[in-house]
Amino acid sequence: MLFNPSAYDIIDLTMSYHVRMDGYAEEQSRTLEDDGWNAKQLHIYSHAGTHMDAPLHFGVSKVTIDQLPATNFFTEAWLVDVPIVKDQQLINVSDVSSVSHQIRPGQSILMRTGWSKTVGSERYRNKLPRISTSLAKWCVDKKVNVLGVEPPSVADVNNLPEVTEVHKILLGGNVTIVEGLTNLDHIIDPKVLLVALPLKIKDGDGAPARVFALQQKRS
Repeated sequence: MLFNPSAYDIIDLTMSYHVRMDGYAEEQSRTLEDDGWNAKQLHIYSHAGTHMDAPLHFGVSKVTIDQLPATNFFTEAWLVDVPIVKDQQLINVSDVSSVSHQIRPGQSILMRTGWSKTVGSERYRNKLPRISTSLAKWCVDKKVNVLGVEPPSVADVNNLPEVTEVHKILLGGNVTIVEGLTNLDHIIDPKVLLVALPLKIKDGDGAPARVFALQQKRS
């Protein structure tokens, strides 16, 4: 067997979609009683919940979500703990010093801030911790594959110049962005196998993604 899933603890880092979530709605299309099967019509904003950004999102290139190479979706990822002590905290290069000498080109970073605990509140979207431009450039220089964060964005969504600049640095530097992660507190190992699989939407600027962290089971 090339891959034995029973050898790993598989941690689901994906938020569940529900009707109280911003950017998601559903309606019953078919019912078991009337039609013989259940089916729903789903309406999803491409950057709602746990999702992946494509370069097209901020126009750094015409590369869409369905054109991203599959090698972006399977990667080793370092877990970085960043305690959040204030709203809209800026995360800097010094905050990733624990992995700065270990990370190799093509590896990824999962930023554990605990911010997913604020989901459902006004703070989750409007007071989120932000990736600094210097850290974004550091990720590009280090050839980070995926930068995964708990907030719904890597930068202040209410500050267009900031959110544009940070996204353009990362996406323009071939760093894949995954936002809206959860359950990072379940990860024990400093490095895990990250699997992030976006929906294959033609011409998509982004898409919902199912994301897992795999860590070796302890005997």
